[in-house]
Amino acid sequence: MPCWLVKTEPSTYSFQDLRRDRKTRWDGVSSAQAQANLRAMREGDEVLVYHSGEKAAVGLARVARDPYPDPGDPTGKRVAVDLGAGRALGIPVTLEVLREEKTFEGSPLLRQGRLSVVPITAAQWRVLLRLGGVRR
Repeated sequence: MPCWLVKTEPSTYSFQDLRRDRKTRWDGVSSAQAQANLRAMREGDEVLVYHSGEKAAVGLARVARDPYPDPGDPTGKRVAVDLGAGRALGIPVTLEVLREEKTFEGSPLLRQGRLSVVPITAAQWRVLLRLGGVRR
């Protein structure tokens, strides 16, 4: 099953906000590459929520609805997905830590720092969970 990382600015919408709301629409993404990644998401895919300002993965979520037209896009070209909240990571996993992990060599997360929706391989997912103190 595909895994993803979505970035958010915590002062705009934080992982704690997602936990409070339990579910939210992930919209307003304008980058063509990030939009392609959103279009590839499917209900049930696992997601890591990353706080841009803190430069750290902080929590887990799941795609709760397949991509659909972004209601805030008057052009009708962009899509959105719904995310359901999961649990917080026991330990935030910083970008600095990920740069040291061999599994992340060549990852779009490190190569394309401004990309807001990033695919994560199964091996990277396992590393992120381990580093975040999550046992499955």
